[in-house]
Amino acid sequence: MRPLRWLTLYLFCILGAPFALADDYDTPSWRRYDNAAIDRTYQAAGFSARGIEQRAQIRRARRNLKVSSLSRESLLVSYPQAKGPLSPRVTSRIIERAHELIGTPYRWGGESEESGFDCSGLIVYLYSTIANRKLPRTTTSMIAQKRNAVDQDELQPGDAVFFNHDGTGRVSHVGLYIGGGRFIHAPRTGKTIRIDSLDNRYWQRSYTTARRFTGRSG
Repeated sequence: MRPLRWLTLYLFCILGAPFALADDYDTPSWRRYDNAAIDRTYQAAGFSARGIEQRAQIRRARRNLKVSSLSRESLLVSYPQAKGPLSPRVTSRIIERAHELIGTPYRWGGESEESGFDCSGLIVYLYSTIANRKLPRTTTSMIAQKRNAVDQDELQPGDAVFFNHDGTGRVSHVGLYIGGGRFIHAPRTGKTIRIDSLDNRYWQRSYTTARRFTGRSG
């Protein structure tokens, strides 16, 4: 009797596997295998009620695994598409998230917590995941948004502050202003995201301009 039971289970696994996989990928209901029918197959094969319950537990664990495998970034998006000015609450959350990322390694071209960030990738990430607002990807394209220009003495938390490192006047770096004359940024290869001060002599010399992507004027 035992060989017949395992033969039945083997045939079910071979024939039913495609339907089980289809269920993982949210296919239409007509392509999903009927779980009740699967349970009846287990019963016909002589499996106990406990065995059927264990199978149900596996199904639940698979569903939970699908949720837990979502990236952290996808779970951070909690605000609707931003069309007009961002609320102070959203702006505060952008700054909070920037603080949480302090210590994340710099990576050229990076724009995720897993891969690391370059300077503009950090700003794009913060506005995208928290405010659902898409910004230009590079520092050059960011400063091209001249309608968003802000004078240094009018900086507000959430503004993007730009610098040039080589003395040519060409913008080559960006950070997120967080208030109190400070900003958070991803400096360069070998460094990690950190806070620096605009009062520092180096940053005073290299500061060039700022842009406001929150949409608020005051």
